[in-house]
Amino acid sequence: MTRKTMKKMMATTLIMVMIGSTALGSTAVFAADGASEKVEGAEGLNIGATYYTLQTEFCMRMDNAAQKWAEENGVKYKSYDGNNDAATQLSQVETMIADGVDAIILNPQDADACSACVDAADEAGIPIIGVNTMVNNDKLTAYVGSQDVSAGEDIMKYMIDYMKKDAFNIVVIEGPMGQSAQLQRMEGIENVLKDYPDIQILAQNTANWSRSEAMTLMETWITTYGDDIDAVVSENDEMALGAREAIEAQSMDIPCIGIDGITDAVVAVESGKMIASDFQNAEGQITGALETAVKCVNNEDYEKELWIPFEMITPDNYKDYQSKY
Repeated sequence: MTRKTMKKMMATTLIMVMIGSTALGSTAVFAADGASEKVEGAEGLNIGATYYTLQTEFCMRMDNAAQKWAEENGVKYKSYDGNNDAATQLSQVETMIADGVDAIILNPQDADACSACVDAADEAGIPIIGVNTMVNNDKLTAYVGSQDVSAGEDIMKYMIDYMKKDAFNIVVIEGPMGQSAQLQRMEGIENVLKDYPDIQILAQNTANWSRSEAMTLMETWITTYGDDIDAVVSENDEMALGAREAIEAQSMDIPCIGIDGITDAVVAVESGKMIASDFQNAEGQITGALETAVKCVNNEDYEKELWIPFEMITPDNYKDYQSKY
């Protein structure tokens, strides 16, 4: 099957995800009890997925949801851990092609380096659906994710509201350099700061989505800047939690905010260790990607981009998220 055969009408759609229910793609059907019905045309398909890592809670959530969806829909599904390496992901895509998969789900480690994964699938005539992190290749069949620029804007705006002033110092903990989420979340943070010239970034660096790396980074910044640090803005929850550990070890109290809404972050918002977390729906993203893959394989109309909005978890609504996972 060639891409020309697979290509159908494409349009950008915003998928609104309701709190307390499983978020699906644009053609998802919800049963009366909230459980999803089987997706027509899915049974018997062979779908492979490569994730840039399966060592973080967020990516594990995506993979677990994909496995459950595959079992419910009679789909053969195999996933691969890319170990944060674009070359490894390319090798995995090549393995999937050799195994004769019907479609590939790509959660790329690097927006540029993983372009080769898309080229390989395109040459083989296999639809490849990006999920969660973007890849710079217009041959990508479709993409399902959340708009990371808006997440960066969300957390920066929330921190400013929390601080109740427009002149203070922050440190920014970033994701892996070159990954779309890192680039776009930083863009969102900077978008907001353009209107607040007296909010200064004392330091910014990557901790690669890692709690332990963020703790070490924050220890260094505390040694360097001490009480001049007024707030921590982190591009994910794992890193915000690592920073918080370093802060508490020094008996300091610096507000921290993150992104993803992982289990520990919800607990941290409840206890006051984090001021908020911008929830990103892992299940909604991967299910939307899988349903899009089914449409592509079956020559049905599909959306080129599906956007699932972020949702801010705060001290006022954290209970709504305690039972989600």
